[in-house]
Amino acid sequence: MDLEVVLPDESTSMPVRVLVDLARAAEDLGYSAAWLPDHVLPPSAYGATFGGVYEPLVTIGHLAAVTERLRLGTSVLVVPLRDPFLLAKQVATLAHLSDGRVTLGVGVGWSEPEFAALGADHRRRGAVTDDALALLRHLLGGGTAPYEARRFSYDLGVFAPVPPSPVPIMVGGNSDAALRRAVRYGDSWQGLPESPAAFAERVRRLRELVEETDPGRDVATTLRIGWDGTAPMEQVADDVAAYAEAGAARVAVHLGEHEGTAGRMEELAAAVAGRG
Repeated sequence: MDLEVVLPDESTSMPVRVLVDLARAAEDLGYSAAWLPDHVLPPSAYGATFGGVYEPLVTIGHLAAVTERLRLGTSVLVVPLRDPFLLAKQVATLAHLSDGRVTLGVGVGWSEPEFAALGADHRRRGAVTDDALALLRHLLGGGTAPYEARRFSYDLGVFAPVPPSPVPIMVGGNSDAALRRAVRYGDSWQGLPESPAAFAERVRRLRELVEETDPGRDVATTLRIGWDGTAPMEQVADDVAAYAEAGAARVAVHLGEHEGTAGRMEELAAAVAGRG
């Protein structure tokens, strides 16, 4: 099981230098990936509910320049709030800047006021996300014009730079629709905690969908949990182990507000490593 970290990005008072230091520390501690949240125009202040005060793709470009091995990604970027052509260009550029260390984590979003503020279609956000992901797969895979689709098409145009290797797409969400999206467009799926048993059921359903549509293909499984230092470390390590047993190949942990995150990150890495 790989241990990953969701970097704190929930307060306008947090200096960017904190993210740099934490990304470097995560790399040194053996975390395999670091993730950043995304909200463009939330209806209330950035905090525990709305993370993403720094735009994640720009921030990933900055962090890629100060790390060497750490994988960097979004958990998760709200796709229907973005222009998919521009998003493809940004992700392809990041793939080059990071030497192939970027993962695009995607979701459909949930905040209806945020969609309304941006003039986006909340009701059709799932369909918009599917169409955007189809276009992203086409462009990032070196596809050329013309491209005909239900929503995003183009007759003429050159897309560059094509990523040197495929950019992994991670789909977040617990619903059947999210699982189907992960199977159709993703390389991995990220779930949210309910219980190890509930997570195991979602993993079983994911594997059923893979067998129904593309037998033998591997869709990796990730769980995102939170620990702000309140619960005992032993309990957190037990939870990580239980979710790994339930089918999580990777566990991404959000460690609360940025004050104290470095210490919690070190403590968690040591505890998980001690379980061997």
